[in-house]
Amino acid sequence: MSRSPFADLVFTGGPCYTVDAARSWAGAVAVAGGRITAVGRHADVKNLIGPGTEVVDLAGKLLLPGFQDAHVHPVLGGTTLRQCDLHELHTAEEFVAAVADYAARNPQATWIRGGGWSMDTFPGGMPTKEMLDAVVPDRPVALPNRDVHGMWVNSKALEVCGITRDTPDPFDGRIERDADGEPNGCLQEGAMALVNAHLPVPAKDEMAEGLLAGQAYLHSFGITAWQDAWIGDGLGVGDVFETYLDAATSDALTARVAGALWWERKSGLEQLELFRERREAAEAAGAGRFRARTVKIMLDGVAENHTAALLSPYLDGCGCSTDNAGLDFIDPDKLKTYVTELDAAGFQVHFHALGDRAVRNALDALEAARAANGPGGRHHLAHLQVVHPKDIERFRRLGATANIQALWAAHEPSMDELTIPFLGEERAGWQYPFGSLSRAGATIAAGSDWSVTSPNPLWGIHTAVNRVEPGLSAEEFAARKVFYPAERLELGQAIAAYTAGSAYVNRLDDVTGSVEVGKLADLVVLDRDPFEGPAWEIGEARVLRTFVEGVEVYAADA
Repeated sequence: MSRSPFADLVFTGGPCYTVDAARSWAGAVAVAGGRITAVGRHADVKNLIGPGTEVVDLAGKLLLPGFQDAHVHPVLGGTTLRQCDLHELHTAEEFVAAVADYAARNPQATWIRGGGWSMDTFPGGMPTKEMLDAVVPDRPVALPNRDVHGMWVNSKALEVCGITRDTPDPFDGRIERDADGEPNGCLQEGAMALVNAHLPVPAKDEMAEGLLAGQAYLHSFGITAWQDAWIGDGLGVGDVFETYLDAATSDALTARVAGALWWERKSGLEQLELFRERREAAEAAGAGRFRARTVKIMLDGVAENHTAALLSPYLDGCGCSTDNAGLDFIDPDKLKTYVTELDAAGFQVHFHALGDRAVRNALDALEAARAANGPGGRHHLAHLQVVHPKDIERFRRLGATANIQALWAAHEPSMDELTIPFLGEERAGWQYPFGSLSRAGATIAAGSDWSVTSPNPLWGIHTAVNRVEPGLSAEEFAARKVFYPAERLELGQAIAAYTAGSAYVNRLDDVTGSVEVGKLADLVVLDRDPFEGPAWEIGEARVLRTFVEGVEVYAADA
């Protein structure tokens, strides 16, 4: 059967920022068979419009390549949406009331689960078990906070999990305690595993529903591909590897997903065989939609609870140095060996590196791998909250991609109350150095870390450009203090980070990430052209339609 000479889909009547190597612009795009067949002017596509062609009149709105999230947890996010979800609440009273309401509406739930509370709403960043005991005394409650580096539990959960005043802190975490030495209901980092080990294993259908809910939510923000930053046990939603395989083989997975296999930090290179098996299984069953060629290594914690690894100690509330410089979850010397072997085996390494010591340890490990194996690997460091200025240029030299979570680079309570005072003025100025990394020639990718924060790429782009949070009026925006303005990105750079840059780390840049002939028609239509409006309005833009291989997977309500 001869192929139709006409396009299936044509976009015209508005600008297209192609995000190709030249960062060029076009006025029309044609799609046939799931791929882009023409990019140019209306005159270049008008002969491709036939009786069955869908013509999308952009009416001046912007067409972009589909966004890609380089660090996200869709199953956790989708599952939390269906549980006791606290992400949209803002006060301790609201959190407690929501827990009480959820427990009342779900009397059959043996555990009260969900999460999304914010540390800055509690004194010292720590809620207590008594607050939960007052509303749910008879069932265990386990609620991770928004960054999933801490957990709030009630007395029943502590009892069920056997956590007492005599339970020692794990090497990679901390049991917070009251003045009498009793656990106070807040568990940091590796201490959460003491509870996770007792949580009911989610049913297969629960995990599948969580993935599909997360996928639908991400598509609504124009996200067509992502890197799941935790494929393995320990996140509280079960091991999602088989969930992805099932979704890919059944065609339920409409996005393209790079799976980052979780590195168990209590183990070593004996994990490599499992990683190889999973990589091969995904290649065999993933139908191109799911691949598992990455290993995620978490090197440290977060700054708010003082577990991010720093080169010099945190300050106390009075500005004096303490004896705490954070935690190394992996011995730096062993890390060099691990990364060198993973690199030699063809795995990309995805580092969680938040503090400047963790960043340096990751770069040192990549330097060792490069010396042993040569360049390559597309390794990337996520979060990068504090980066020592001496390490900026190493990203380009080592081919290490900066995987940024731009929405965090703004003045807000967690930053101003729980972070800057304990870093000190000089070190606080090293936070989220997007501009410095870009000027030094580093490749920039971007992600959200949802469900930690919103997965909306337009909010991330807004914050990368303005270093001020989205959602403000023009007057509020003008009055807001800019968060280290020298580290801002230009709008085109920020869009590229959420498209071509993330496609690069997701190893999808040969088929996605830009609007070019021959590439897959993963596309997004915005309700405006942000290049034409004031900078404070970037975050006001919203997605109207999302396409994967030319098929619509999201349309906004009229």
